[in-house]
Amino acid sequence: MKTSSSTYDAIVIGSGPNGLGAAIKMALAGKSVKVFEGQETVGGGTRTLELTEPGFYHDICSAVHPTAAGSPFFKSLPLEEFGVEWIHPEYPLVHPLEDGDAVAVSISLDETIEDLGKDARVFKSLYRSFSEHWDTLSHDIFAPFSPFPKHPLLMARFGWLGLRSAKQVAKSLFKEERTRTYFAGLAGHSILPLTYAGSAAFGLVLGTSLHSTGWPIAKGGSHSITKALAAYLESLGGEIELNRSITSLSELPAARSIFFNTSPKGLIDIAGDRLPSSYVNKLKSYKYGPGVFKIDYALSEPVPWANEKARKAGTLHIGGSLEEIVQSEQQAWDGIAADKPYLIVSQPSIIDHTRAPEGKHTLWVYSHVPNGSDIDMTDAIEAQLERFAPGFKDTIIAKNTINAPQFESYNPNYVGGDINTGAAIVSQLFTRPVARISPYTTPLKGVYICSSATPPGGGVHGMCGFHAAKKALATDF
Repeated sequence: MKTSSSTYDAIVIGSGPNGLGAAIKMALAGKSVKVFEGQETVGGGTRTLELTEPGFYHDICSAVHPTAAGSPFFKSLPLEEFGVEWIHPEYPLVHPLEDGDAVAVSISLDETIEDLGKDARVFKSLYRSFSEHWDTLSHDIFAPFSPFPKHPLLMARFGWLGLRSAKQVAKSLFKEERTRTYFAGLAGHSILPLTYAGSAAFGLVLGTSLHSTGWPIAKGGSHSITKALAAYLESLGGEIELNRSITSLSELPAARSIFFNTSPKGLIDIAGDRLPSSYVNKLKSYKYGPGVFKIDYALSEPVPWANEKARKAGTLHIGGSLEEIVQSEQQAWDGIAADKPYLIVSQPSIIDHTRAPEGKHTLWVYSHVPNGSDIDMTDAIEAQLERFAPGFKDTIIAKNTINAPQFESYNPNYVGGDINTGAAIVSQLFTRPVARISPYTTPLKGVYICSSATPPGGGVHGMCGFHAAKKALATDF
């Protein structure tokens, strides 16, 4: 083992999935690697804690993992040997509607379209070609922009639809309001106004992943993913130092390459005194999106959803119509707290009994809020839950809330509570955080940024770290 004064091939600041991804890619190439993490455990936003009552285990940020299960890089790693076990619910996703109705989606595309009426044919046509080729298409989607994709025809079709707004695609493709609402719920993960160009891409990617890899959860909680990554890294000879926050490059041991699994703001804080002012100014102009307000619940029983299939869903999207979701997401961008917020909900304990004491349950739910807002959305969120699950409040044993500033305090990468570490607007989609030939490089030789502020952006997939390390290996070694 190297001492603190040794020279490393690679230093990584931050142990989220992308930081660990970069470290593993370097270690697999036979390079000496050390990761520095400011908290007492690895994970970034991928941690699981008892936030409410003893025995109730809640995922801090990420909870459902289509991008982890489908990540080309993670799929190449033996994570199952280090404790990752994927669990698939009967229904990966249900979108409750008024009067007990719902759009219930299964991995099987044929089963899903049975309940889509007039939209069945076009829905199947939309997702079939993408999902059938997802194993190969995902390599293009999870890569930085290239004018020469490996699958040009599929990517051309994907781009033609994905670069449009979610509202436009929903209204032009689908005839029924329930299908339009379902697509809006998928696209809402973009944390963009659904009238923005590029918001449709999220509806395409997430819908496709659902019908190819599913939307699984990790048994025992999301932290099992990053703990497995860390254990695998250490098996390759990599080192991890916990409880060590880095505030300056001068604090690091000598290294041929340094990877920042941080926001652009974090890169400035640590290395700004050595970066050209022109580059720093570009980092400062990087745009962050809305924040989130999250509630974790300990429940006495399962959520009493009015729709029976919703009770078997791993994930639920809450928003009664396309227009309601469009308005909610626009309000977050306009600095307004929505009175009927779009919600993303996960109920892991219905399929993972390690999450709560016997007979009890956990619930994970969040809404989007203006960046940096400390507003308490509890009443608005619970009104939405009661709307589609009458009697929900009677099941609450305890709850824990996290507002946008608290999210940033927990993880400095979430500037203003932005869990995607930067808005996924078209101007930042492929060139984040700064337009360069390689977005992972900086003007400092051997210094890279590998967080979700780089392509392909947010999600637990490790691909930002993978691509940054790939670039470093080609450039510095």
